[in-house]
Amino acid sequence: MATEFILPELGENIESGDVINILVSEGDSIDIDDPILELETDKATLEVPSSVSGVIKTIHIKVGDTIRVGQVILTAENGAGEAAAPEPEAEEPASEEKIEAVSQPEAEPTETEEVTAVPTTVEFKLPELGENIESGTVVGILVSVGDSIAEEQGVIEIETDKATAEVPAPANGVVKEIHVQDGDEITVGQLILTIEAVAAPKVSAKAEPSPEPEPVPAEPEDVAEAEPKSDATTSPQPAQSSPLKRATALTPRPELGMVPAAPNVRRLAREIGVDLTHVVGSGPDGRISMEDVKRHARHMPAGAVVTGRVEAPPLPDFSKWGQVEREAMSNVRRATAKHLDVAWSTIPHVTQFDKADVTELEQLRKRFSKKVEEAGGRLTITAILLKVVAAALKEFPQFNASVDMANEEIIYKHYYHIGVAVDTDRGLLVPVIRDVDQKNIMELAVELGKVAERARNRKLSLEDMQGGTFSITNLGGLGGTNFTPIVNLPEVAILGIARGSKEPVFKADGQFEPRLMLPLSLSYDHRLIDGADGVRFLRWIVEYLEQPFLTALQGW
Repeated sequence: MATEFILPELGENIESGDVINILVSEGDSIDIDDPILELETDKATLEVPSSVSGVIKTIHIKVGDTIRVGQVILTAENGAGEAAAPEPEAEEPASEEKIEAVSQPEAEPTETEEVTAVPTTVEFKLPELGENIESGTVVGILVSVGDSIAEEQGVIEIETDKATAEVPAPANGVVKEIHVQDGDEITVGQLILTIEAVAAPKVSAKAEPSPEPEPVPAEPEDVAEAEPKSDATTSPQPAQSSPLKRATALTPRPELGMVPAAPNVRRLAREIGVDLTHVVGSGPDGRISMEDVKRHARHMPAGAVVTGRVEAPPLPDFSKWGQVEREAMSNVRRATAKHLDVAWSTIPHVTQFDKADVTELEQLRKRFSKKVEEAGGRLTITAILLKVVAAALKEFPQFNASVDMANEEIIYKHYYHIGVAVDTDRGLLVPVIRDVDQKNIMELAVELGKVAERARNRKLSLEDMQGGTFSITNLGGLGGTNFTPIVNLPEVAILGIARGSKEPVFKADGQFEPRLMLPLSLSYDHRLIDGADGVRFLRWIVEYLEQPFLTALQGW
């Protein structure tokens, strides 16, 4: 049976709207309350849920259309609407033959019979991969046409602007067609594979004989309830589940930052400074709409929303003055630019400078470097600073925190995961070394070398770059004296290291002595950290670099 879904009333005095996104495709299976489209009216942008269920046969609208209340949106086959009329059989008076057919059991019990599963074609589309990740580049196809695959098996590798990750298969089956190739730029919702999936075999239960009931006159409604429902009116089998629901099932787990929201909703949240993890979604399964974001923003404390950001003026035509060349940003460069733009715009930065006399520390580093190399690592100043910084964060907990302006709270973290900036051919990546306080310097040196190698070989996962509480960036290998690193939001501080050099230092005996001095730059969030605290924190690090035995002496 074909059912038409028409645009319902959307609110008082709202008679029409513009279609800005269609969330389903022809051939999709939908249930009642599944989101169908996003509509922008003169008052709000909202998602329109379905009032019918079934398989979509025809979509009668397209993005950009202006549609009115009562207009047909789509036609679904074998669907049922909330306001659908009852079946004709249920309206007719029940005949004696019909009552008997419903009421009487089979004359003979039926043996248990296994029904051979019927292959079902599944179109697998790129699911949401994480917060603010809308597209990526295919860097590896892990299957071929004709391959048998298992559910959750990796089928492609995709490089996003944050990491390289495998995309798992949605079901068991055989690959019938691959719709992408290496180097393609693909977006969330784009078709990746066609899979011939097989549902689990259905087994018909053995019918138990029952006493023959006496014929009793029944109302038409009773007959309708007594009749067994056809497959068309029951819930679809797993292999025929909605692609919309399958995509939801395959989105990353909550610890990876997944929030159920459409790309344009995410874009709005970024533009007005709303953290989607704090927004309560009003849609099915907590899906967040544009109206949810705007409602959340209206109730945020003053100053919590990013406002008043200056929009950059359009660039001039540089070709008027000479030859130019344009090159598209890489995914990593694009993500870095956006992230730093938000960090610089939202965090009032202060940078504190100091120098540490690391002459004795350098002697110890050289003395024990061979031992660390035998363990598979390199004893660098960064590895040593990881341990020193973890100790400093315990002494100064406000540096191991985040600022929640929406709730006017400070979030203190009781774990010590430190991000280390790595320079790669694609741009800056910041993998995170976890539980730094629980590892010795040798263990940290080995782990640091491995994670830096994974970063340069494009093997980092999203999880490898999340959960940091503080960051370190070392430019000493390239040169320079001082610099002002930008705080890695949502952290509140970052330590920069420049190149050490020999300098004459005036000693207490009135003589100058050549000492190896290491320039340090500490940038911090002035909303939480005062200048005096910034000086104390950096001086604490300097003292422990200048007196390495203090770390072991005090059990850090």
